[in-house]
Amino acid sequence: MNIHEYQAKELFRKEGIPTPKGKVAFTVDEAVAAAKELGSSVSVVKAQIHAGGRGKGGGVKVAKSLDEVRQYASQILGMQLVTHQTGPEGKEVKKVLIEEGSAIEKELYLSMILDRDTSSLAFIASTEGGMDIEEVSAKTPEKIHTIYVDPSVGFMPYHGRKLANAYQFTDPKHQKQIAILGEKLYNFYLKYDCSLVEINPLIINKAGDLLSLDAKLNFEDNALYRHPEITELRDLNEETPGEIEASKYELAYISLDGEIGCMVNGAGLAMATLDIIKLAGGSPANFLDVGGGASKEKVQAAFKIILSDPKVRAIMVNIFGGIMKCDIIAEGIVAAAKEMNLKVPLVVRLQGTNVEQGKQILANSKLAIIPADDLKDAAEKAVAAAKGAK
Repeated sequence: MNIHEYQAKELFRKEGIPTPKGKVAFTVDEAVAAAKELGSSVSVVKAQIHAGGRGKGGGVKVAKSLDEVRQYASQILGMQLVTHQTGPEGKEVKKVLIEEGSAIEKELYLSMILDRDTSSLAFIASTEGGMDIEEVSAKTPEKIHTIYVDPSVGFMPYHGRKLANAYQFTDPKHQKQIAILGEKLYNFYLKYDCSLVEINPLIINKAGDLLSLDAKLNFEDNALYRHPEITELRDLNEETPGEIEASKYELAYISLDGEIGCMVNGAGLAMATLDIIKLAGGSPANFLDVGGGASKEKVQAAFKIILSDPKVRAIMVNIFGGIMKCDIIAEGIVAAAKEMNLKVPLVVRLQGTNVEQGKQILANSKLAIIPADDLKDAAEKAVAAAKGAK
């Protein structure tokens, strides 16, 4: 789950992590009023969407007067902001963050993630903040430092010293500040069950203080039941109708731009299915994972979500039955196809638990279902069916 920058900074402030003062605004007049209230000689107008690269797309402007705040807010609110993370269609900006300007002395990068290889929480630190960290990693990997924290031990003073060394801090003030910030971020990550905490840039201002100039937070969906206060921050305007509907049934769904709808059980199988469809000359219309314990009702819901996309010209079902039994999947497929009077070609590949029962259910349904023997066969048949449906 993602939240907006202004929401992330509110959580930061609550936990004592230093950020600039700011207020969210939904209209131009609210933006001007927020800038007046902040009373800063320089204000920053920042588009609030769930995507990075907003500055490069024209969604971040520095205003030196209230007139400029009005001008930039008018430009940004309602714009279709296109960044490298939104795709060519972009996202409509419905709110802006008005923030006091900061006198920047130095920009740094700091994030926290879970490192599964070492079963540790990892700080990623770089002196090259304010840039695409992927670009820094590709061109100057020596400028990225990883500090691992064993969760059985927790954040210790030596972790703070490692962070200070990564940033080449020699000033005792900065060494102390980064150690305090590191411990607060570590505790924050655990408290809110985050999957990512990212500050880019983390700045040193002219006064010599560390400040989180940006904030990006992702949360572990499976832990949200422990955090109703985080769930309330969900912005449905940032999600597609399919993603919203999928979340009601605990389905993992991502809309893509192809013509073959995909229904699988398991993220690894989903990725393999997308790849083999591309290899066969087709293009997937979605990523839809019904999970390991999907019910007949979930399968029906998954079909409805796939078919809600007008681009879909064929559906490929690729199920490996383990916990998820093939006969349950087959019953859901038949029920959904009959209920929705399915018009697009449907290719089904089943393997695993109760596979023979599942195949028999499909065969007895008298529906025009195209059976497939293996993954390659299924992909080729789905691509051919989609091309024939055009």
